[in-house]
Amino acid sequence: MRYINNRAHFTIAEIQREFKISRATAIRDINEIQALGFPLTSELGRGGGYYVLQNQYLPAARFTPEELKAIFISFIASKNSQLPYLQNRRSITEKLIGIASQTQQDELIELNNILLFENTNPANPNLLELDDAAPAELNQLISLAVRDKHLRVTYERSVGWPQLLDVFLLHVFNSNAQWLVEVYDFDTDEFRYLPVEMLRDSAISEQELKLSEQEILNKKLLRARESNLVVKLDTIGIQRFKRMHPPGIILSLTGMFQSSGIFNVQLDVTDVEALGYYADWLLFLGKGVEFERIPDELRVILGERLAALRFI
Repeated sequence: MRYINNRAHFTIAEIQREFKISRATAIRDINEIQALGFPLTSELGRGGGYYVLQNQYLPAARFTPEELKAIFISFIASKNSQLPYLQNRRSITEKLIGIASQTQQDELIELNNILLFENTNPANPNLLELDDAAPAELNQLISLAVRDKHLRVTYERSVGWPQLLDVFLLHVFNSNAQWLVEVYDFDTDEFRYLPVEMLRDSAISEQELKLSEQEILNKKLLRARESNLVVKLDTIGIQRFKRMHPPGIILSLTGMFQSSGIFNVQLDVTDVEALGYYADWLLFLGKGVEFERIPDELRVILGERLAALRFI
């Protein structure tokens, strides 16, 4: 009912797309809404559909005091965080406060003074970091992906050396204060993690989709099972993992009360620099690291790192 009320005019096809239901189900639901007394009128023919009678809309949505606090706190927590669609953060916050009563406004202002979140400057909680704005391409990527995940992107790893990629977007995520996209690259048959700040001119791909989304997900699952590095973590390891980890690694919590976890990675054993990075990071995770599977090349580097530490 809220969906209908907010649009004032709609069609059966729009209801089907929005709620992913059949035409018959959409018509039945609309008839039930009309039976409840909702003021709808229909119009046949091209451009027709259903209308809400003027001056008979549902009352505007109202937030409870607890709901208003929850939304406001979410905005406070977003300070010093690179979030999409938040260029107008101040105007949105002002509108949110504007719908509150005077008592609620006083409470919200006090909440802003009391609550501090990670990366907030205690000396000046309203101070935003210089890098607070999300990468310019982030909004465009998200807007495209909700319509079609098969995209064409320009990847500019080095200035002046753009590379056109035909990809299927799987996830957009923030890792270690950096926005990344996980994609399947059709040309190289690889799953890649690309920094959003290095992407340009994103658009829906005009090429034929070579694999379905399910086939791509199955391919990813198969490669995860073939990972050459599988690591189990204890509680300390989990805490340190959350503080810092290479992009794209997903930690699965396995123990009761999140007391243990496991992750897997497919490492290129010919990349000495990457192996050295992983060796240092695994040592950072602490003594509770348990290897279920590890490449011999990485094991050697870990041994060298540990031997060097004994002489310090």
